[in-house]
Amino acid sequence: MTYETDSAASAKLAGTSTLDVSRIRTDFPVLGRMVNGHRLVYLDNAATSQKPKSVIDAHSEYYSRFNANIHRGLHTLAEEATSAYEDTRKHVANFIGGVDSREIIFTNGTTEAINLVAQTWGEQNIGPGDEILITEMEHHANLVPWLVLSQKKQAVLKRIPLTGEGRLDLGNLDNLISDRTKLVAISHMSNVLGTINPVKHIGEVSHSYGALVLIDGAQATPHMPINVKDLGADLYTFSAHKMLGPTGVGVLWGRADLLEAMPPFNTGGEMIREVHFDRVSFNELPHKFEAGTPNIAGVVAFDRALTYLEELGMENVRQHEIELSGYAIKRLLEIDGIEIQGPLDPQLRGGAISFTDATLHPHDISTFLDSKGIAIRAGHHCAQPLMRTMGKLATARASLYIYNDKDDIDVLVQALREMRRYFGL
Repeated sequence: MTYETDSAASAKLAGTSTLDVSRIRTDFPVLGRMVNGHRLVYLDNAATSQKPKSVIDAHSEYYSRFNANIHRGLHTLAEEATSAYEDTRKHVANFIGGVDSREIIFTNGTTEAINLVAQTWGEQNIGPGDEILITEMEHHANLVPWLVLSQKKQAVLKRIPLTGEGRLDLGNLDNLISDRTKLVAISHMSNVLGTINPVKHIGEVSHSYGALVLIDGAQATPHMPINVKDLGADLYTFSAHKMLGPTGVGVLWGRADLLEAMPPFNTGGEMIREVHFDRVSFNELPHKFEAGTPNIAGVVAFDRALTYLEELGMENVRQHEIELSGYAIKRLLEIDGIEIQGPLDPQLRGGAISFTDATLHPHDISTFLDSKGIAIRAGHHCAQPLMRTMGKLATARASLYIYNDKDDIDVLVQALREMRRYFGL
């Protein structure tokens, strides 16, 4: 079966990257660091991105100028904080395709967003014999909540297998989805393989059987234009810290009719309309799902991260990573013993490049590279079932972003060659 990935529009971009990486780097204070006597080469962006000065300043500005709780105060600081917080909500709504801002729920990250759905919609709608479909490449955040729910509800957890290239094998999709399928929960882009999944096509098939579609967009949203309605998603999640924003801020977008029918996730202040000793009524969207005092500073600063990306242009971000990923894959494969996991065609993938050495353990690779000032990640990347499917205990992963360039790749490749010489390989 052939299909076009949902990165089709950005993948067809022609020409060279319009990103001025040398200028972009000056906006990121941490990139001026020396690590172990070497210039920091930061290649761990799939875990978390670095923050531009504008985001750091916005975080500090909140605490130094208008630190106050939101929604409940009538004084100037409270009104300023509320306005800034809600402005970010509107900004997020526009960033993912111009949705209703009431459909934007702030969480502490993608993990909480998915758990919110599992423990509200899932508790209401999943019963014995029902089916939930995931894929073999899911991050634990989009696997464990559904595993726990399926065991609790005596439901069936099914999965879409992978091809040898690290793409989804959709040849049997119509047999995996049935009238018993209540939810299809899939990653938009793999944090291990870099694979960009055809979520729009999968969504169309899923909807034909009456199933809802939740997309884990934690890896995709920082790297390509996103329009949740065009993708056909019912629910879409992502995290600020992977897209230049602060840690501790996530987003759940969901169709208003779904969110309105779901019970609250947490209870307490802010999410209520009226409370008596014998009854309670809940607030309207989005406040029903935002109990207590949220990460106000983080949400306010996230607004600057969105602005930064918009000024670069998400199409340009995607094109830059297509070119840089292609260069990185080419250079890595020049090294004896290196094997890359996932698609080799940069048009089909993002900038998370997992690789293994025929002799050296990924942890040893990461440790050696750190001695050269190069930050990568090594391990199972919160995807242990995927590792078992690939027959690997772990991989090393170099993941790219807007402030990386070919010089960074050359430094990485040179260090890997030096490492192999050091170990007598």
